[in-house]
Amino acid sequence: MPELPEVETIVRTLTPQVAGRVISAVTAPHPKVLQQGEALLPLLSGGRVERIFRRAKLLLFAVRPRQQAGDILLAFHLKMTGRFFVHPEGTEPLKHTRIIFDLSEDDEGLTPAGRLFFDDMRTFGWCRVMRPDELADWPFWRNLGPEPLELSRDELAAHLASRFSGRARSVKACLLDQTILAGIGNIYADEALFKAGIRPSGAAASLDGAGLAALAGALQEILALAIRECGSSIRDYRDALGNAGAFQNNFAVYGRKGETCLACGGPLQSARVAGRGTVYCPACQR
Repeated sequence: MPELPEVETIVRTLTPQVAGRVISAVTAPHPKVLQQGEALLPLLSGGRVERIFRRAKLLLFAVRPRQQAGDILLAFHLKMTGRFFVHPEGTEPLKHTRIIFDLSEDDEGLTPAGRLFFDDMRTFGWCRVMRPDELADWPFWRNLGPEPLELSRDELAAHLASRFSGRARSVKACLLDQTILAGIGNIYADEALFKAGIRPSGAAASLDGAGLAALAGALQEILALAIRECGSSIRDYRDALGNAGAFQNNFAVYGRKGETCLACGGPLQSARVAGRGTVYCPACQR
């Protein structure tokens, strides 16, 4: 599942192609992808894409309708295999195309600017179409934790300290909890915990100040590097230009069960932590 770096990369590669364009038409060949707001779809025609942004693992479009006051927001969760790509005008829907946005350079639709497809082979991805007040009232959105790259290292460490305090849950389980911290998934939890020298199965409440500071720094360094490398491509992930990410070439533990630790040379071990396959170094992570 795309995590924070992958979704951020898609936003950055999609923005130059779509932001500022006018939506001349919207088609949903598979309307089941819409969790909410199908009735708002007609209002998108003639609307301008004001911006594309990310929150946690969500990718969002803010569209200013032509004749209606206030934006309409589209929140996409890519899940396992969702992806966006801008095709030339006239391109026919693909086998797994779920939503089509016909784009134009002008309000009248006289200068086509391609067709944006949301494709999803596994059909787990979804879209919610909402007004801003509906977004603010959406429990999933309202309960999201802070963005780890929008805090200073000290602020992030203090936040983790407050949310980990008294918790018997494993530190990895807490990192995967989107109400504690937004955007972290299995890949970056494992990589950050290795970099910080913390055992994934350890109790979150057991981390002292030094451990929390190390974890905060590791999370921010790993995420920033992954964004620079355009995310991690293991199976299906591609950015909005069709390019694979490269951070998988930097994995220290994720997907390396049974291989040697890059730090100490000992064997990496695996376990089930927080319901997820987890790889760690028993010597380096205590």
